[in-house]
Amino acid sequence: MANRGEDRRQQLLERIVDYVVTNGIAELTLRRLAAATGSNNRMLLYYFGSREGIIAAALEAAETRFPRMGLVLGVIDDTSLPLSDRLGGAWRIIADPDNLPFHRLFFQVFGLAGFERERFADLLGVIGSEWVGHVAAAIESQGVDVGTARTLAHEVVALWRGLQATLIGLGDAAVVNMAAHDAMAGIVGRVAAATSPTPA
Repeated sequence: MANRGEDRRQQLLERIVDYVVTNGIAELTLRRLAAATGSNNRMLLYYFGSREGIIAAALEAAETRFPRMGLVLGVIDDTSLPLSDRLGGAWRIIADPDNLPFHRLFFQVFGLAGFERERFADLLGVIGSEWVGHVAAAIESQGVDVGTARTLAHEVVALWRGLQATLIGLGDAAVVNMAAHDAMAGIVGRVAAATSPTPA
């Protein structure tokens, strides 16, 4: 029975993702979502707990519709690559035009979560720490101290988020990618400086 229930939840989640990727969440209500997915309010709440739970689950599941987004952390973690390639490669995946629908949904959810912080505390925790943790580890692997690596990682992820938003708004990928390249080169240079021995 547990597997059957999980299968039903997954099928319903797939229909929810279909809806939110196409329509966003700005006007999302349980009634509207129930009608769009062939379900009802009771079943939505049974499987996801709340409207906030539905939105968080939908954002996580939506990432699987854009499989290259799932490669970002693997590139950041690839210790066989120099740091410049790890950061540059991660950005190239993020900036893939095929990922734009995901970015639009991400920023809609992120904006809502900012206004309803208590209800989306878990989601905000993941958004605020997951990429930062991986980037910080990549920078630490270059010999940078933990505090400096963490600060630089926050800067890298903030730059990526801003550039993602600029891709959506500006629509000029060449300009945005050039800005990303220059910004990452600057970060890599600062990492190198932070690992250089202090002159005697």
